[in-house]
Amino acid sequence: MGRYVYGFAEGNRDLAGLLGGKGANLAEMSRLGLPVPPGFTVTTEACRVFLAEGTEPEGLATEVSRYLAALERDSGRRLGQPDDPLLLSVRSGARFSMPGMMETVLDVGLNDASVLGLAKVSGSERFAWDSYRRLIQMYGSTVMGVDPALFEEEMALLRQAREAPDDVHLDACDLARLVESYKRIVRERTGHEFPQSPALQLQQAILAVFGSWNSERARLYRRRERIPDDLGTAVTVQRMVFGNLGPDSGSGVAFTRDPATGRPGLYGDYLANAQGEDVVAGVRDAVPLAELARLDPRSYRRLRDHAKALERHYRDLCDIEFTIERGTLWMLQTRVGKRTAEAAFAIAAELVEEGLIGADEGLVRVSGDGLARLMFPRFDTAALGAPLAHGIPASPGAAAGAAVFDSATALRRAAAGEPVVLVREETTPDDLPGIVAAQAVLTGRGGKTSHAAVVARGMGKVCVCGVQDITVDTGARRFTTRDGTVVTEGELISVDGSGGTVHAGAVPLVPSATMRYLECGEQAGSVVSAVARALEHADTVRRLEVRANADTPEDAARARRFGAQGIGLCRTEHMFLGERRKLVEEMILARTDTARERALAALLPLQRADFTEILAAMDGLPVTVRLLDPPLHEFLPDRTELAVRMAADEASGRKPEARDVELLAAVNRTHEENPMLGLRGVRLGLVVPGLVAMQVRALAEAVVARLRAGGTPRAEIMVPLVGAVEELRLARAEVDRVLAEVGEETGVPVRCPVGTMIELPRAALTAGRIAEEAEFFSFGTNDLTQTTWGFSRDDVEAAFFPAYLDLDVFDASPFETLDREGVGRLVRIAVEEGRAARPDLVIGVCGEHGGDPESVRFFHTAGLDYVSCSPFRVPVARLEAGRAALGDTSPGSDTR
Repeated sequence: MGRYVYGFAEGNRDLAGLLGGKGANLAEMSRLGLPVPPGFTVTTEACRVFLAEGTEPEGLATEVSRYLAALERDSGRRLGQPDDPLLLSVRSGARFSMPGMMETVLDVGLNDASVLGLAKVSGSERFAWDSYRRLIQMYGSTVMGVDPALFEEEMALLRQAREAPDDVHLDACDLARLVESYKRIVRERTGHEFPQSPALQLQQAILAVFGSWNSERARLYRRRERIPDDLGTAVTVQRMVFGNLGPDSGSGVAFTRDPATGRPGLYGDYLANAQGEDVVAGVRDAVPLAELARLDPRSYRRLRDHAKALERHYRDLCDIEFTIERGTLWMLQTRVGKRTAEAAFAIAAELVEEGLIGADEGLVRVSGDGLARLMFPRFDTAALGAPLAHGIPASPGAAAGAAVFDSATALRRAAAGEPVVLVREETTPDDLPGIVAAQAVLTGRGGKTSHAAVVARGMGKVCVCGVQDITVDTGARRFTTRDGTVVTEGELISVDGSGGTVHAGAVPLVPSATMRYLECGEQAGSVVSAVARALEHADTVRRLEVRANADTPEDAARARRFGAQGIGLCRTEHMFLGERRKLVEEMILARTDTARERALAALLPLQRADFTEILAAMDGLPVTVRLLDPPLHEFLPDRTELAVRMAADEASGRKPEARDVELLAAVNRTHEENPMLGLRGVRLGLVVPGLVAMQVRALAEAVVARLRAGGTPRAEIMVPLVGAVEELRLARAEVDRVLAEVGEETGVPVRCPVGTMIELPRAALTAGRIAEEAEFFSFGTNDLTQTTWGFSRDDVEAAFFPAYLDLDVFDASPFETLDREGVGRLVRIAVEEGRAARPDLVIGVCGEHGGDPESVRFFHTAGLDYVSCSPFRVPVARLEAGRAALGDTSPGSDTR
């Protein structure tokens, strides 16, 4: 049996894995001498044992009793004593922040007797009964499983009867009656009385918090944020301090910098006469933290000083929860705060400039996912027009969608491909699925520290909170603006998370400032400057080259502007589309060698011209040209359309067109039940005479043309879908023959390295043999994923991937983030065996995973030389390759 409980004096922030983020940081603040209510932490190890065995860990109760006794001695009060009771908060605290996803129980220790003692010692009956009703509400829902909506309905009925705008306007008698109503709800819904034993309350509250680790919303949040399921949560037990003791008390949340923009200064919300949960839940509108300087200047100055000390100590944006109890400031929590992508880059750059962190650490603190969000378009300000309403800009960006008023509707409509905006009076943790599904979140109440704001910022969702200009009616599924405009469910609205405005309809979008910088070097604003510095530093430290997948001169030029160091995949089949498809049809329809050669001869100059332009755009950088890969049927008309057209001709008495008859025969001849596993790739080149020769000749002649023009072409030839070294040997013999032939004809030697795509499990498992013929490997991870999993990408993602994600078969689509355990192992085998056979083997990846941040870090550790991705993902890959070189393997910046 291990040790399960630690006092604050025994911990520090380095023990976050054991004590959770909350417990570790409370211990750290205690060590710094900040005013922290005393308490202790039950470890994540105890949680893991509880979740595995389903019962309280052996010895835990004894340890909790020992630390509780020490807390009672230090406080001069006992848990459950009737005259001056010790009351406790029981809070979750995972290693990585999961705001609102797990449970909290406050005011533990109150019962029918001690509530009277609390009223007497505090001098406020209202405060005592308010604390008791909070306990029954939290304990009833968290521990006893009562639907929290039942308590909320009872509160709403009482407020309506008393014509009270909020709970602060209810008096002690009202709250005492509410306590009896809440106890009745517990009794009717569970068959048990609310427990009067404080010791039992504490024990059951701890176990309930453990259990909330596996709640549906917590699991969804972890899956979204890539937090491992096996970490468990710690539980922090603290002496209660009360923000609901009257107008000289209150609770708030503070940030040492603006989490939306990164601007320095103290930002946050404060709510007088309230406990901390009220601020986060947005049940009443808080005031900006600056208002505290007027309400309680002394506490504000102390908070400001503590915030500065914490930011210097943690060397980062800090998120602080605090309570003021009758003029005395208490620090209840601190953590490295969640922030938007914009704020992450700005803060990292400023901290580097201030000398608090080095450039390497500044790079680790931003992420490729964040950079991608900064590249998203913004609203065209010229087209915004007058807003419907104004609110608090809680998470920047621009998004439009159909207004929806609950999570279920958001999920349903988003699953059908419709962008939605989730509109709520205020969100709760149960709204997480809707937030994930929505493009933006809009709330009538709450501020920058409300649940909606914190979760949206962490997920990169657009969010505007505290829109007092609207009245949200979820029952009628509509909201009404102050001027009487009604927006019903399904109507399009646009949300500007940077300006805090809401607009009717779908506002047009324009490129972001970050995209303008990447496209043309325009550095406007501090955030763009921060992005530029981060990318520049990433380029100095990364080992991986970053190339682009590009099939046209325009794509190649854009990729080069975005910082690509070459083309890792030029798909030649894209050059056969449009008007050129007819020539491919002629090649397929050819019945004689002469006819086929005539079609190939017509394609040759077109391919040569394309290659010449792409080599010019990438002059001096490698251009990897993949020989024709897809099955031939893709270049023929649709089989059904042809048959229908011919049937219509026959029905009308017309003779079908001769070419249609010929095409249908060709379609039938080339038809395959599973064409992606049929005649394609290298197989096509080996059985269709002249195809490889035409493509290689076109490329070789383009190289010659560029050399004669004074260029420095670096063409490479990639043979796709090789499964056996014999296939590559045969294809390479043809390639070498044509290269030599062009060299003799032109008098210009042509040297093009020849390699292959590793996109079949057999190729990965026989990489040592294949490397005898290949000068480079490029992993085609799209097909490698399909063939390893037995998935058809075009079919399975919509068919059952959502269910697989819900069932935790995998935590992300293997087509988005590389499956390290299966596909990743094949990659490592191929790298090891390929380099054993050919030490100078150049290895890259050109599947979609080449631009995925998490996958890029894997490719770095696997020893690849480069990644190749779409031009728009090149900056993301550059940034992540730099982070990987610094040893960072986390999913994103360390703000979870």
